Amino acid sequence: MLGELIGEIQGEETGRRVLATGDGHPIVEVSIRGTASYYGTTVSSIATYESEQRADGSLYGEGQGVDMTADGQGVGWHGSGIGHFTESGGTSFRGALFFSTTSPQLERLNGVVGLFEFETDPAGKMTGTLHEWK
Repeated sequence: MLGELIGEIQGEETGRRVLATGDGHPIVEVSIRGTASYYGTTVSSIATYESEQRADGSLYGEGQGVDMTADGQGVGWHGSGIGHFTESGGTSFRGALFFSTTSPQLERLNGVVGLFEFETDPAGKMTGTLHEWK
């Protein structure tokens, strides 16, 4: 069941490269930067994820990121999700994030599984929401 809204993210792609194309299943690495909020605390975000196009056209992605508050408190995360290309040429993903931090301000994230909805447009602009999984 979806719980409390953890926060939202907005950002953009900063790089993209092809990692593999074997067997007709391309794997692309994407780097992003943006701003997010966790329970009202604003953070700057950087992340990298890999996305593989499957035989049925769906996408499977795994990634990791680091988010920092203005005063230098950080949280790292790993995640994975399933997605697809949108009619406009962007992508749409759904998945889960798992957090790790020693920051007193962000420590609540250590016990949370965050479920995300993430959309990108063809130009690489992205938005997303993150909810607790209860």
